[in-house]
Amino acid sequence: MNILVLGGCGYIGSVLIEKLVKDKKNIITAIDTQWFGNYLPKNSRINIIKEDIRNVDKISFKKIDTIIHLANIANDPAVELDPQLSWEVNTLASKFLIEKAIKNKVKKIIFASSGSVYGVKKEKKVTENLDLKPISTYNKTKMIAERVLLSYKDKIKVFCVRPATVCGLSPRMRFDVSVNMLTLQALKSKKITVHGGSQIRPNIHIQDLVSVFVHLLKNKNTKPGVYNAGFENMSILAIAKTIQKIIPSKIIVTKTKDIRSYRLDSSKLLKTGFKPSFKVRDAILKIQENFNNKKLIIRKNNFSVEWLKKILENDKITIQTK
Repeated sequence: MNILVLGGCGYIGSVLIEKLVKDKKNIITAIDTQWFGNYLPKNSRINIIKEDIRNVDKISFKKIDTIIHLANIANDPAVELDPQLSWEVNTLASKFLIEKAIKNKVKKIIFASSGSVYGVKKEKKVTENLDLKPISTYNKTKMIAERVLLSYKDKIKVFCVRPATVCGLSPRMRFDVSVNMLTLQALKSKKITVHGGSQIRPNIHIQDLVSVFVHLLKNKNTKPGVYNAGFENMSILAIAKTIQKIIPSKIIVTKTKDIRSYRLDSSKLLKTGFKPSFKVRDAILKIQENFNNKKLIIRKNNFSVEWLKKILENDKITIQTK
């Protein structure tokens, strides 16, 4: 199968491609700006192209069977650094990408949206049929991108995955997501700072998330549409306590005005036959293991907002599109 992975060098993309390439029938093209580096393995079946997805004319869709669309400016603070750039990358580019995909007879597109597009809900079970009321600009870009892509569902199979907050190891590591960030705090300082703590966050292990993409890629009986992907709704304090049980550390709780909680119910995905294999605890243990074995290299680009801010200040990503 010929697979085009947009954002293939990212936190999720790097793990996904490592999994996809294990199937010798897969030929993968990874498109990425590489603003955060490239840690993909060298392999004759992985074609890595350094390109901005806004430059659709420079991306070849010939002989592509499926597109897995992961490319985006990720998380609320990063988007706010340059909202216009974020709308262009996260939303507008998707319109041109799917139109070109249809012209080239691509069969399927799998899009990584966000589990936070629902906004704050009173319902205990946040399912796919609830109204979307995103709060942040980031989640608004994701909601509109979903609507754009789904408007072409009569011409191409469209799957929109709404992931929970992702945790776990990746060659392109991130320490600005809750579980990873708090685990690193415990490992480095033996202290975990929690702002508030009562806020609920849905979580998904990175290995489970890439397995969701592979499941939707291979399972011919799964109907196109929208799928939540998150299996552990935990408070931030509960995450900290889970880490504390593994890594002896002191939890410091501070006050915060942000008490928003998010939840996800992924029953629809489970009914397709998908079964998660990992938990938050597994992510913590693996990060600890690699830290202790000195295999975990902490880089400046592991912190997306700070790194992106430097790139923007240096005018390295103001790529003109035509």
